Amino acid sequence: MPRYYEEKEEDGQACAGVKEDLRQCLLESACVLQENKTPRQCLKEGHCRSLQMTFFACKRSMLDTRARFRGRKGY
Repeated sequence: MPRYYEEKEEDGQACAGVKEDLRQCLLESACVLQENKTPRQCLKEGHCRSLQMTFFACKRSMLDTRARFRGRKGY
């Protein structure tokens, strides 16, 4: 389900693909489009939960010293 493609220009930041997918998921959710809530409110209500957890795991792996040997988790 990732929407991060090679033809987009390279962001250079860690976890950029997951961040972009999470942003698109929130902006296209019914919570934002129909209920006119902010993406932050929808995120707190639990929308796009799997992408949020993937983004958290990716960011957390940057702090993990074992990630230097195993590589970052996520995209």
